[in-house]
Amino acid sequence: MSTGTKKTAAKISPLMKTLAGYIAAAPRRALPAKVAERAKHHLLDTLAAMLSGSRLLPGRRAIEFIAAQGGTPEAQVIGSDIVTTAINAALANGMHAHADETDDTYYLALVHPGCAVVPAALAVAERERAGGTALLRAMVLGYDVCARMSIALGIERFRERGHSTHSFGHMFGAAAAAAAILRLDCDRTRYLLSYTAQQASGLSCWARDIEHVEKAFDFGGMPARNGVTAALMASMKFTGVEDVFDGDRSFFHAHGLTADPQKLIRGLGRTYEIMNTSIKRWAVGYPIQAPLDAVMNLIEKHRLKAADVGRVTITIDDQGARTVNQRTMASINIQHLVAVMLLDGDISFASAHDDRRVRDPQVLKLKESIELKGSAALGRAKTTQAIVEIATRDGRRLRHHTKAVRGTAANPMPRGEVEAKARDLLRPVIGARRSDRLIDTVWNIERLRDARALRPMLKVK
Repeated sequence: MSTGTKKTAAKISPLMKTLAGYIAAAPRRALPAKVAERAKHHLLDTLAAMLSGSRLLPGRRAIEFIAAQGGTPEAQVIGSDIVTTAINAALANGMHAHADETDDTYYLALVHPGCAVVPAALAVAERERAGGTALLRAMVLGYDVCARMSIALGIERFRERGHSTHSFGHMFGAAAAAAAILRLDCDRTRYLLSYTAQQASGLSCWARDIEHVEKAFDFGGMPARNGVTAALMASMKFTGVEDVFDGDRSFFHAHGLTADPQKLIRGLGRTYEIMNTSIKRWAVGYPIQAPLDAVMNLIEKHRLKAADVGRVTITIDDQGARTVNQRTMASINIQHLVAVMLLDGDISFASAHDDRRVRDPQVLKLKESIELKGSAALGRAKTTQAIVEIATRDGRRLRHHTKAVRGTAANPMPRGEVEAKARDLLRPVIGARRSDRLIDTVWNIERLRDARALRPMLKVK
């Protein structure tokens, strides 16, 4: 730095001092046991999403793009045999992680932290040959910053203005995670945040992307790439604005109509946002989790079969209803997925992504009997909820109200269920033996001394 700390201290806001100090201290901050355990759940879930996503269209496009770039061999493109720069790997792996709707989500903050934070942390961990404990601490930090940034920007009000919370929040979360692996000090962290703010972008028109390719870039690839870029620049002595969050033409000045900057640092060190982030029980769009949970309860309780069903009415929050109503992509089409669940008794990754089922006469006929309604009251609830009512052909009226869907903070999935979901995603790509090895490695990630040791388990030729 060309200026000393004493000279610049008066220019730095309390908000920036608090956040930069928290990020800089993260590599030395031990995690509470329950937080470390939850971080392992999200690490496994995101690695599984990356590997399964590498086979889908956004993942294939990302691999093709990075294969043409070359680059210093620092980090692996998961689901391939490519080793490239950390920046390139973060881009590709971020797209893999959100290649469809498999990845985790924090619905009330409108972010999917894992698809940007984990690829960024892992790419830099490989570059720096960091160990498993460093990786977990970086992840937890990234989730903290990701969710808080979206909340500070105004969440739904910010999105209503056309911005994408999933890009803005993700980018700062990815940058913070990368900074923790690089062990940036407070000064470098302030520059990191400035370079991240300059790259922060994203429009909520991603909802019009019917093939999920640009959406995978917007949610995962771009934020992970930009966050890693900012962290590496700061680590290599790039200087910049001392406090991008305060003063003339600052970040929050630009977004001040919906912003509450103090929410960016509120509860740091006390509330860990990874504990508020949901793992999806089914590899489908998040607004569909609660309806599937309700349908599953009715199937199990009443031994319900598709042939029994006369009419289905599904009620979810208004925003969720707009997001998943009759969508082209099967894994975010609520009518399609409820029909498949009623026919099959459950939803697997394979059934949710089987294009043939979209044209299946049985599915199409059953979809005609499914009505979706939006509810303002459910939108105000503190948990993700759904009401499913089924009128059977023999005159019964069945109803289930899911008030805390499985996988959410209010009803978290235990290790066994996280493993079961991961195996469903992993085995078709890397086989049973490597899947078991990867799962065991994640559960014992503190023993991992070098992140590059994960490569043989994540490589696909």
